[in-house]
Amino acid sequence: MNDAAVNMVADFSQDTWWIWVIKAVFIVVFLIFSVIFALWFERRLLARMQNRVGPNTVGPFGLLQSFPDAVKLLFKEDFNLKGADHFVYFFAPALSALCAFTVMAVIPMGPSVNLFGYTTPLQLTDSPVAMLFILAVAALGEYGLVLGGWSAKSTLPLYGSVRSATQMISYELAQGLSLVTIFILNQTMATSGIVSGQQAIWNIFLVMPAFLVYLVTMFGETNRLPFDLPEAEGEIVAGPHVEYSSMKFGWYYLSEYVNMLNMSMIATTLFLGGWRADPITGWIFSLWGGDPNLGWWPMLWFLGKTWTFMALFIWVRGTLLRFRYDQFMHLGWKGLIPAALIWLFIVIAVIGIDMVYPINTTNVLLILSIGFSMILLIWAIGDDTVKPSQAELIAQRGQEEFTGFEYGYPVPPLPGQHLPPSERAARRSIENTNDSAGVQELEANHV
Repeated sequence: MNDAAVNMVADFSQDTWWIWVIKAVFIVVFLIFSVIFALWFERRLLARMQNRVGPNTVGPFGLLQSFPDAVKLLFKEDFNLKGADHFVYFFAPALSALCAFTVMAVIPMGPSVNLFGYTTPLQLTDSPVAMLFILAVAALGEYGLVLGGWSAKSTLPLYGSVRSATQMISYELAQGLSLVTIFILNQTMATSGIVSGQQAIWNIFLVMPAFLVYLVTMFGETNRLPFDLPEAEGEIVAGPHVEYSSMKFGWYYLSEYVNMLNMSMIATTLFLGGWRADPITGWIFSLWGGDPNLGWWPMLWFLGKTWTFMALFIWVRGTLLRFRYDQFMHLGWKGLIPAALIWLFIVIAVIGIDMVYPINTTNVLLILSIGFSMILLIWAIGDDTVKPSQAELIAQRGQEEFTGFEYGYPVPPLPGQHLPPSERAARRSIENTNDSAGVQELEANHV
């Protein structure tokens, strides 16, 4: 990494130990209260989508409903499994929660401000490889689900943990490839440096295909619908969480929502300019000579962008159905990873050409980004004009042999498909036929 990239790290030279403590406590309190608000926000928004009321009794507009729910979880009966690996069984939920709370340490929420007479960035810490730290901690947090399901020594949690492991591998590969284009474009992996590199134009416009890939992997990494395969209620009940209760389950529940906030904050930082205001807001502030990117205002823009992604999480949950496991793996390995690789090659080629023959990389990437994004959207949506109707699909499936497997995975039958008869059913049918023939022969002899 060159010196210019290293110098893009935020300046913490005036920080003291008690400022670090204030920032660390703020992060913990902020995430806990954000989760409490997210629970209310999700229930109210889903209720509005489904023509229901939602929580509206405890507190104004039901805002305090999450507090008695948390208290109920605290005082629920806790139990321990006799046959479990006790250390791992207790350690796994704590690992998930610890990793979830650690990610925000390197996320910038604003520029440098005056805090009790000291100039300090609105960020706990930063590093030239801050994004590698985020990816490493996020990957380590997945082990909480894997170890939790394995340590229970029970069938359904083990299935959930295996699915969680495969989901982590499949979608972290695509997510990592999509983020590499950001590192190459901004020539740094420091989060504050990436935000500084978006003063002229946000990264989402220059690397839209990478954003689309990241947007899909957000749901896979947080186990949210339509990718909540580790917790598929119809198949494996609650997945790795089946054998947990009280606050051990609460740590998993808390880490899931904190990870949603983390993914939203990372998307805001890498693609939407971080704490920087949009051009329209900047123009409005310039009317009276103000700057929306100074002081404490940028924290407001950062939170607004973050909660936009949180609303997207909830909207998708209330809209889409769960994927089948084979569809989920097909999308990850044959869709997202190739798309991220192709776009990474395009970005590297443009940067390489610019190093030999100087070109306007911003304009070139802007055009290529729009074009490749359109290709991805057309591929994802497909051409509805050539798709057969539902009745035609059912008739077509009825004529095809269905074995109960697709792409090597056991799958349930779709409308029009029928499972082949089992050997036991076929043997029983033959026995019944033989018995009927014997009865008819006895009746004939009796007559």
